[in-house]
Order: sequence, then structure tokens, then C-alpha cells
Amino acid sequence: MSHCGVPAPSASSYGVSPCDCLAHRLGNAADQPDRTRRYGSDLTDTQWAIVRPLLPVPAWLNGQGGRPEGYCHRQLLDAVRYLVAEGVRWAGLPADFPKWRAVYRFFRRRRDHDCIKEFYGRLRKMLRELAGKKEEPTAAIIDSQSVKADATVAAATRGYDAGKKINGRKRHIAVDTLGLLLTVLVTAASVKDNDAGRDLLEHLRADHHRITLLRADGGYTGRLVAFAHAVLALALTVVKRSDDTKGFVVLPRRWVVERSFSHLIRARRLARDYETRIDSAEAMAWWAAGIPATRRLARSGRPAPRRVKRSAA
Repeated sequence: MSHCGVPAPSASSYGVSPCDCLAHRLGNAADQPDRTRRYGSDLTDTQWAIVRPLLPVPAWLNGQGGRPEGYCHRQLLDAVRYLVAEGVRWAGLPADFPKWRAVYRFFRRRRDHDCIKEFYGRLRKMLRELAGKKEEPTAAIIDSQSVKADATVAAATRGYDAGKKINGRKRHIAVDTLGLLLTVLVTAASVKDNDAGRDLLEHLRADHHRITLLRADGGYTGRLVAFAHAVLALALTVVKRSDDTKGFVVLPRRWVVERSFSHLIRARRLARDYETRIDSAEAMAWWAAGIPATRRLARSGRPAPRRVKRSAA
């Protein structure tokens, strides 16, 4: 997104804002106070420099109507990231963020137009380029994760997973060989992996045409393998754990998607499903995946440094 010819931030009763977001430069955000960044989920200056050019251009700037935003884009991003990372309610956002209703409108617009999915896709392409990979993957790993649902989740969109003994919803994801998110599908926990797998693979094929190889666990055996091959031209390989194996064993490529789930579940909003709508639950997963992605990009694609355990005194 080019910023050539964009005027400087406008002055306000709070002085000249140092923020260079479009809402401050061309919108109505100049009258809003700046905030001190104090939370671990806040974008650092390095992360913001990476993120800002990737943000979609607002409709009002393209002459499509609407009113220029009155809140800083960076503050709105920080607010949603805080909600996802800390698991608070919308109305429970700290007072130094914009009003929670404005933050929710920001989240809702990006959910309804798949902007967060597109935004994460741009982050994924940058990370793959840093890793020496092509922009579009040719292989993927799929798996599912059942989580308990809060009372806010309607009975029509929840179910009981007899295998995990969980009453709630199930997240089905596809990741590339680096563990970066490709597709998210949320269903009731009672939906079997084979049944949800058809929709998951169809979404994956529609969004990523170059994928030809897939790996999955034993829950995706049977007719899904034939469907993937005959209808979608995908070679689905089921990686099973041996019946004679005892204890923890790292299975080929299966550990990649398991690691991705562990990264997602660190976002407290995803530890339990609170979303009334299915598309909101899927959007939360994309937001949660974007937090470690921006941090990794700020480290030039390097993984997070390992913590050194302190020896007991």
C-alpha cells in the first residue's frame, strides 16, 4: 500500500500524533489520545512497520462511501489482539483501548469480509519467503481439536465428542509444512473427522490450488481418502500410531499440526469456545495465529529463542 502524497497527521487538542496509520493521516482519529503500549500482545514498532502496509485500504478511502474511522488502526489491532490473547470479554477491555463497541465493529467488519484471513495470508507468504519456500505450498497436514463450549454457544452449533468426552465445538485446521495456518473450519464437536474433512479439503483446494499432498491421523481413514483422490486430486496419507508403541512417539509430519494447535491454544480466548457464531470462532483462530506470525516476522523469520531453565539454588 503506497503512502506517497499522504498528508502529515493532523493536529488536535492532544498535539500531533506520531502514529502513521490511515485513520490518523486521513481520518478522524487525530482527536483521540495516544496510549502507552504496556501489554505483551501490543504490536511493537518493528511489528507495526511490517503490518501497516499489509492492512486493507478502508472503503471510504477508495470512494466506496462510509465515514473515516475515528480510532487509530494500530490501537484497534492492539485491542483485538489483547482480547484474543488474554481471553477477556468485549466489555472487559482495558480503558486505555478505544471503546469496546468500536473495537467489536472493527473485528466484525474484518470477519464479515474475510479481511483477517487475507491479512494472515500475506503474513504467511512473507514467512514462507523468509524460510526459502515458494509462496504457495504443495503439501499440508490436517487435524482437529475439540474444546469445551461456553453457555453463550447455542445448542444447535455444539455437540458431544464421545472420544474426548467434551461437550463443545471442534476446530479442524490445515497447515503447511512450516505449521502456518491454511484453512480453519469450526463444527460441533459431535461431527466426525471424516464428515468435516470433506468440507475442510474443499475449502483447502479452493484457496490453495497447488496443494497435492496431505497427511492426517487415523480419524481421516476410509471414504475421505478416496474422496480426496477422486474428486479433489489430493494424495491423502494417513499417518497412524503403531499399536505396539508405548509412550510418546513423534509421528512423521503429524507433530507440525500438533505444534500449531499448541500455539493457537496459548491464546486464552481459544482455550474455550465463547463465540455465538461459527464464523466468529473461525475468525478468532485467524487472529490467534497472527500474533506469533507477526512476532516471528519481526525476528526475520527466526523461531522464538528457547527459555533457559534456571538451576535450583
